[in-house]
Amino acid sequence: MERLQKVIAKSGYSSRRKAEELIAKGKVTVNGETVTEMGTKVKKGDVIQIDGKTIEFENKVYYVLYKPKGMISSASDELGRPCVVDLFNEIEERVYPVGRLDYDSTGLLFMTNDGDFANLIMHPSSHLEKVYDITVRGIVTGETLHQLEKGIYLDGAKTLPCKIKVTAKNMEHKNTRMLIRLVEGKNRQVRRMFEAVGHDLIRLHRAACGGINLKGMTPGEYRILKPQEVKDLRRLAEEAKEKNKNFRQKRGK
Repeated sequence: MERLQKVIAKSGYSSRRKAEELIAKGKVTVNGETVTEMGTKVKKGDVIQIDGKTIEFENKVYYVLYKPKGMISSASDELGRPCVVDLFNEIEERVYPVGRLDYDSTGLLFMTNDGDFANLIMHPSSHLEKVYDITVRGIVTGETLHQLEKGIYLDGAKTLPCKIKVTAKNMEHKNTRMLIRLVEGKNRQVRRMFEAVGHDLIRLHRAACGGINLKGMTPGEYRILKPQEVKDLRRLAEEAKEKNKNFRQKRGK
């Protein structure tokens, strides 16, 4: 027997987190009975329905997408704005984004119908190294960069160390372009980190994640991840999870 939210995620209907939201809202039934208790277990043969529709299991698929500017990292949007899933209308499986990028941000985004894979990649303690190409307002000083690299406090918690490399300083327009590597993925973390030290973000592009990059791809284009790439991402996420756990223990968290 398995937890209901895990089974829903495995079906490809949604991520495990979204499945938990659906259960809490009373939208899920098992053998005709509404289930709202988290952790409810189901067995093979049980009929699971969401909003009256029986879920079916799909083949697991994994994609890397070059998210263009002006799209929501979601399956739907109440304001009717275009969503990244709209780019996958030609495939049979229903995929959803792993994590998110803001509406105006661009770059690498994984798409899948494998809830376990998505949960592993998005888990707060197992984030993969991500590389962002960003531009911020103002000329960033070496002292500020050092402060950010060591870690700053956001919402009472210190960010993990990161690496930042300045690639250009535009003295005329007063902005700084940088590459930042970090292993965390808190909500809008890069934007909030720089805002905390007085530099508003102008542009953000996710160039790579877990060793996967967008080489040869154009905005709006996607490709299937190779089996070895999926395997490597799982391994790296597990390793990062353990590494971050040990680091926090040493730091007294």
